[in-house]
Amino acid sequence: MKLKDILVIMGISATTAIASVWGYGKWMQNKTAGMQEAGKLPVNYAGFFGKSAGGDAVNFEQPAMAATPAVVHIKTRTKAKQLSNNLPKKSNPFGDFFGGGDDLFGDLFGGPRIIPEQRASGSGVIISQDGYIVTNNHVVADADEINITLPNKKTYKGTVIGTDPSSDLAVVKIDATGLPYLVYGNSDEAKLGQWVLAIGYPLNLDVTVTAGIISAKSRSININDRQSQTPVESFIQTDAAVNPGNSGGALINTNGELIGINSAIASGTGYYAGVSYAIPVNIVKKVVNDIIKYGTVQRAFIGISYAREGLSDEEKKKEGIKEGDGVYVIDVPEGGAANAAGIKKGDFITKLNGTKVNSGPEMVEQVARYKPGDKITITYERNGKENTVNIILKNKINTTAFVKSQSALEKLGATFETVDKKTATANEISGGVSVKKIVKDGAIQKSRIQEGFVITAVNGNDINTLDDLKEILKNAHGTVYFDGIYPGFSESYRYPVRIDNED
Repeated sequence: MKLKDILVIMGISATTAIASVWGYGKWMQNKTAGMQEAGKLPVNYAGFFGKSAGGDAVNFEQPAMAATPAVVHIKTRTKAKQLSNNLPKKSNPFGDFFGGGDDLFGDLFGGPRIIPEQRASGSGVIISQDGYIVTNNHVVADADEINITLPNKKTYKGTVIGTDPSSDLAVVKIDATGLPYLVYGNSDEAKLGQWVLAIGYPLNLDVTVTAGIISAKSRSININDRQSQTPVESFIQTDAAVNPGNSGGALINTNGELIGINSAIASGTGYYAGVSYAIPVNIVKKVVNDIIKYGTVQRAFIGISYAREGLSDEEKKKEGIKEGDGVYVIDVPEGGAANAAGIKKGDFITKLNGTKVNSGPEMVEQVARYKPGDKITITYERNGKENTVNIILKNKINTTAFVKSQSALEKLGATFETVDKKTATANEISGGVSVKKIVKDGAIQKSRIQEGFVITAVNGNDINTLDDLKEILKNAHGTVYFDGIYPGFSESYRYPVRIDNED
């Protein structure tokens, strides 16, 4: 065979082999679609292995040492209270045998019921050298006495400066100076998978540090619905161990900066089960500053009803909710900020001041940073077209005015008058304060007290004059208990009245 023929045969064989290998490779590629190739990463890992990439051991010693001196133990005491069912007392057939109505059979016949003294424990974070402390509203709500213990074992009496049930935050003050305090971080910069430390006083233990990662952001668990009609929820979710007593404590990053206030846990038992929630510090800063500066939170509203998370398909169909990116607008009440800006039912709000919002909690978190009268931009989609409008945020009553801090007496929503001697004598009381006119939707009306009710005691303290009432309510917060009578009737009544209403 000639050399030329041999070269031709070799060339054909090589070409055939190459074609076979290529063809087999293409066939196998289709057979193994979705398999990963060694040494290659998908696009979502771009930049992950940079010069500052992890892998090094994380040391929590420095942030823990910096933060623990500024986290305090809060112990509260709520006095024993006597309650009635607000119904006329029934005659007690055993009264003559056991010396009157206040006997062991009292409860069976409409007599008073005693709520025993209650003691509770939580945590707080010092945020200024002169003694301002932030904690949860539910830690100090209804407390008659608040004691603050620092990590150095010094103890102070705490005074509630203000509360915000909507965000479950409260500000407490102690009379001290030169205190260590935590530096605010930026919760917007918190990332999934980032290491965080939870610091507080769980289970009545001394100051305790636990570690975990941020497992989710902008979580809403509807827990603040229990204490507010306008809840603000956009929690940082972590797996740092948090237990009863941690409420109000610090969530910090590895730089020792405060990025959240621990508020709740998700558990079927009430104890740590791997998921805990913290209020982002960017919300905390706004609420705390408002309480200290104005005495109450200056909360802004867009003026819409929106589709909340977790609705079933049937609920979505009933509400006419469509699928799309952003927050679906269910309704736009007249007089609100959104209505004035031209936003309509069926729009999808996608951005606030250029920041993307994919859910209701994300939108609430952004709006919670502003005050009535602030001007922001809202981007929304309507029929597939993107629009951006300027909007001036309003308060709850659709004005741009700041809400003034009210005294407890003003929050009651009624006018009062000291009873005259004739009425007092006729009803065998030493004095009292009559409820004259009740304002609609005020705290008094919600308690079911009727006009003409005469207040004779508040939280067990005798009330003889209007000045007595003002003095007792001067520092009151949470739920207070009003004892009294209706002139001409022999029954006495006790009403719980919630005076920390929405701003």
